[in-house]
Amino acid sequence: MRFMIIVKATAESEQGCMPTAPLMAEMARYHEELAHAGVLLDGSGLKPTSQGWRVRYTASGRTVTDGPFAETKELIAGYTLIQVRSRDEALEWTRRFPNPRGDGLEAEIEVRQLFEMEDFAGIDGVEQFRDLEAMRG
Repeated sequence: MRFMIIVKATAESEQGCMPTAPLMAEMARYHEELAHAGVLLDGSGLKPTSQGWRVRYTASGRTVTDGPFAETKELIAGYTLIQVRSRDEALEWTRRFPNPRGDGLEAEIEVRQLFEMEDFAGIDGVEQFRDLEAMRG
């Protein structure tokens, strides 16, 4: 079972403020624990939306809009992707996730389970995705 730990953006992260050295060290320790336990798949911070864009799809086509985007509560600043045996194990790891803003400050993370290929059994086109998964190794 794969789960994504989503770090919500803040006004500071959208301004490009980098984490403090103590917070970076705490995040590094946490991710090292995940790696040593064999559950870490990936993790990274995201640059502010001022360096990104959105593509909006409508009946008449696509529109590209450059950032920044105002509503920080709808944005993410980073993620950690883990693979564990159960929802309970994922919950235990996420309870240990360091406060992404630093101790004593308000912050929020969100955790979402990823779909697995077997969730799409019987849907036309899924074999192409299985082939892609096999190519990635």
